[in-house]
Amino acid sequence: MVKDVVVNLTGGHPQDFAADFAISVAGTFTAEVAGIAFIYEPVIPGDMLGGIPTDLIEVQREENRKAAEAAVSRFEAASRAAGVSAETRIVDASLAGAADLFGRIARRFDIAVVGQARREQGASEELLIEGALFGSGRPVVVVPYIQKQSLKLDRILICWDGSRPAARAIADSIPFLARAKAIDIVVVTGERDKSGEITGRNMRRHLARHGFQTEIKHIMATGGVAQNAILTHALESRTDLIVMGGYGHSRLREFILGGVTRGILKSMPVPVLMSH
Repeated sequence: MVKDVVVNLTGGHPQDFAADFAISVAGTFTAEVAGIAFIYEPVIPGDMLGGIPTDLIEVQREENRKAAEAAVSRFEAASRAAGVSAETRIVDASLAGAADLFGRIARRFDIAVVGQARREQGASEELLIEGALFGSGRPVVVVPYIQKQSLKLDRILICWDGSRPAARAIADSIPFLARAKAIDIVVVTGERDKSGEITGRNMRRHLARHGFQTEIKHIMATGGVAQNAILTHALESRTDLIVMGGYGHSRLREFILGGVTRGILKSMPVPVLMSH
């Protein structure tokens, strides 16, 4: 059961695609949704420390505050219009601190929703995805910036490679699977078997015990790149939601996204539910 959802609110844009999608998720499950907006500390390049006037720094901080407040106002209005119970919170934080804090906040929600990282936003949105994925212990739905429609579950694509993160993502996605009209278990041919059960048959039997009818799809890695094969299949099959494990490793307490995970997040055509 999904009872509450948390989403990172972004300012400086006329529409918040992640917030709108999170509201639709909450509406689908009759859940509550919380919007978290960050007032970011001004970013000062290291070679300019002491060289920027204090009043200029304060102007940037004030602009960041107004952007956060505008994001909250939009979110509250959209929640009211959708008839969804919502709460909001505005927090002061640095770029890195916001990612860590959002991950900790998300621990007390069933689902975290974040937007796909946009190049013009710098590192802030990518850090938030990593903070939610690796710091929350909760499933994370990443919403592509091209997303226009609300949550739709006609077809769900499960990426299965026999790994622990993939198994965790499947378990976390069960509320979504229960509402799906069609479910594909996709196995990329040529991927290293992480458990000896990469064929998908055992996972299909497991999901059948939950009452889910699934089809196993074996696809070839396009040019040896698994994410390209997954994305192509998602588009051709008109998938509405991708479910997959979120991979990464820690280096000096910083998480580095795995290649397939990073590739999917860069070019995702539909929302992706990830778990780590």
